Amino acid sequence: MKRTSLAFRITALCLAVAGVAVVVAGLVSARLVLTSSREVMREALADQADVVAEQVGETGRVGRLRVVEVLRGQGIAVVLIGPDGGLAGDPRAVRAVRAAGTTSGTVGTRLVEVRSGVALVQETATGDGPGRKLLRNITFALGVGLVVAALAGLLLGKLVARPLRQTAAVARTMSGGRRDLRAPEHGPAEVAEVGGAVNALTEALARSEARQREFLLSVSHELRTPLTAVTGFAESLADGVVTGPDVPAVGRTIQQEAHRLDRLVTDLLDLARLGADDFRVDLAPVDLTELVSSAAEVWRARCTAKGVEFRLELPPHPTVRTTDARRLRQVLDGLLENALRLTPAGRPVVLSLGDVLQVRDGGPGLSEEDYRVAFRKGALHAKYERSRPVGTGVGLALVHGLVTRLGGTIEAGPAPEGGAAFTVRLPHG
Repeated sequence: MKRTSLAFRITALCLAVAGVAVVVAGLVSARLVLTSSREVMREALADQADVVAEQVGETGRVGRLRVVEVLRGQGIAVVLIGPDGGLAGDPRAVRAVRAAGTTSGTVGTRLVEVRSGVALVQETATGDGPGRKLLRNITFALGVGLVVAALAGLLLGKLVARPLRQTAAVARTMSGGRRDLRAPEHGPAEVAEVGGAVNALTEALARSEARQREFLLSVSHELRTPLTAVTGFAESLADGVVTGPDVPAVGRTIQQEAHRLDRLVTDLLDLARLGADDFRVDLAPVDLTELVSSAAEVWRARCTAKGVEFRLELPPHPTVRTTDARRLRQVLDGLLENALRLTPAGRPVVLSLGDVLQVRDGGPGLSEEDYRVAFRKGALHAKYERSRPVGTGVGLALVHGLVTRLGGTIEAGPAPEGGAAFTVRLPHG
């Protein structure tokens, strides 16, 4: 279906509004004009009837005929009334006087003024009367008003549509990948607001794409590192460069790098699935005390192997929440792995359960700015990859997405142990 332009719609609307106003004003004006014209004619006819009534009795036949001719030239018919009530004059005027009786009034479109011995009759609907002329002038003026309204609507429509057309052109260009154009932010407030919103969207897209490029570069580097190690050691084994007692060590290195590569790919896939409608979350009542205790057994051993102190803080009574146990364990593993990677030997990693779930560490911690962007994909990885141990760059983003899909919230801040604290709040129920 072909759509009409905004300029056409504004023009049509202005024309419609002006048309309604013209019709209403025309009807009111016509009625007022006709009423006023008739009242003026009535007053003038009454004055003439008074004069004629005085002259009829004082002049002879010749004088009366002269009066009749003069009034006929003005469109007024004279009807003589005899002593016996007989009427003499133009037949149509006589019928009007007979219909009026002995009183003055209006008969159809005729004004009748009855006096002693005479009656005057005047037609009010003549085509060349003053009322008709005035109506024609009003009609002409109203027609001019409609034309002016149409021109004004067309001009207004073009003025309003011009920045919108420019904004649409910018949006179409943006769909092709350009981010250096800006929509006009002038015109009516609403139109300027649309332009501002498109410009804000352009800037947001540019920032998002820049972050995505940085993240992809970072991920490609992370993928290349284990792939290079696996390829190099595998070639060494295949070529017989590594033999004898060195083979198990090479095998372990390949295994570790393969595991690292698998973890990166898994995190990326999980992060991508979070935005899909079919991402599965199985909600059920979960005893958080039991789940946290089970996770603590695994991570206590891993912390001990690295020389890191592991602490577990549990409430005195079981804590039950409606959540997905598997996804929540994935959240805990992600946070604990991040904490263990950054915590030096001799410093603590704390897993705490109370009203909230919390993972704290004694590592180097983060700045205030870092805490605000901690869950942004690849943000901390790009900043610290050369100064401290980093992961895949998607772990905290994945954790944030999982907690959000579970209906909870997560925030980062400083920990009393000196490092970072990640606090997870799950909905009650």
